[in-house]
Amino acid sequence: MKFKFGVDSFIWAEDFKEKDLWIIEKAKEIGFEVVDFAIANPYTFPTEQVKAELARVGMDCVCTTTLTLETNPISPDEEIRKAAVAAMKKCVDICNTLGAPILGGVNYAGWGYLTKKPRTDQEWDWGVACMREVAEYAKETGDVTICVECVNRFETHFLNIAEDAVKFCKDVGTGNVKVHLDCFHMIREEKSFSGAVKTCGKEYLGYVHVNENDRGIPGTGLVPFKEFFQALDEIGYDGPLVIESFDPSFEELAGNCAIWRNFADTGEELAIEGLKNLKAIADAM
Repeated sequence: MKFKFGVDSFIWAEDFKEKDLWIIEKAKEIGFEVVDFAIANPYTFPTEQVKAELARVGMDCVCTTTLTLETNPISPDEEIRKAAVAAMKKCVDICNTLGAPILGGVNYAGWGYLTKKPRTDQEWDWGVACMREVAEYAKETGDVTICVECVNRFETHFLNIAEDAVKFCKDVGTGNVKVHLDCFHMIREEKSFSGAVKTCGKEYLGYVHVNENDRGIPGTGLVPFKEFFQALDEIGYDGPLVIESFDPSFEELAGNCAIWRNFADTGEELAIEGLKNLKAIADAM
């Protein structure tokens, strides 16, 4: 089974800056076909330098972002919702410049924003309205698909499962909003890996992160990658499969993601071993 494997810049850098451009060539050397740029702050991201280095190395890319409490589309504060739309439009601009076809991540709510109550209809309406404005901007300015990442209950109360994410895409209704599935979150929230993939189908599955259940080396834990890959193949998913994890030395990310121990000596080792394991699983199918 032939898949296009990628790696997230979070493996090496918490907040990608110009000093991190070496990551692009390193990712290609290791054997990845795609780099996922995790845009921590769209207003400081070195877009032009990244574009030049991608062209020099000959590497494809996608982008992800995580919105914050200050850029939260489901906030009761209208100014914060406006800031969310502005930040997302800036991310779309970055994707357009880089030729990145996907903008994934927690891009529909502030990451870590929890009200300690279930999602409300009002929050849904705010989220849909903000995303619709950004998605229409994406259509007007280029060809970026925005992919909403279902994450676990400890990181959001808004989109935890594929079924809800598909409904969100349909309610936005612009045709360029799809679902971003991540195995790390799926193993906590979904009843079935293949079921979640089929819930999305080819129409709504836009992006995939292939992470282990403990965020360790993919292929060494509980995630049923064989079942997952089979389902992806059955629906004809042809996008990238990207490994995303973090170095425990990243203070903010490791704290937010509750990473308290080493899963590999370095993030790079995790990526190298994970790629080897996932390719072996795919090749054996």
